Amino acid sequence: MAKMLHSMIRVKDLARSLQFYHDLFDLKVKRQIEFEQFSLTYLANDSSEFELELTHNNAQTEPYNIGNGYGHLALGVDNLEACWQKASRLDFAPKEIKTFYNHTQFVAKFFFITDPDGYQIEVIERNHIYK
Repeated sequence: MAKMLHSMIRVKDLARSLQFYHDLFDLKVKRQIEFEQFSLTYLANDSSEFELELTHNNAQTEPYNIGNGYGHLALGVDNLEACWQKASRLDFAPKEIKTFYNHTQFVAKFFFITDPDGYQIEVIERNHIYK
């Protein structure tokens, strides 16, 4: 059986991305591998073993073209309103909180936020579906 290990995104400004993911989601550097032309930085917290890999190419000066195939990353939080308020205080410009139903059955409460490189992050309040 396969185990999910990590998801990778490319970042232009590693320090800015580290600050964003730490300040809003309490993700910390678990390990970093430095190569001559790039680095791999793995972020996680105590809530999950799954990691976010930030690939930083040293020579990259232009923003990455995310393209039309990328969807989003999703992170679960215990208190969605508190996370939204924190994102607002940090000037990260979260989108409005939405509630999602399948007909009359509650599915999720969430908001989207954009990271420093333009990646969409769905922040979902944990519930019986999204644990």
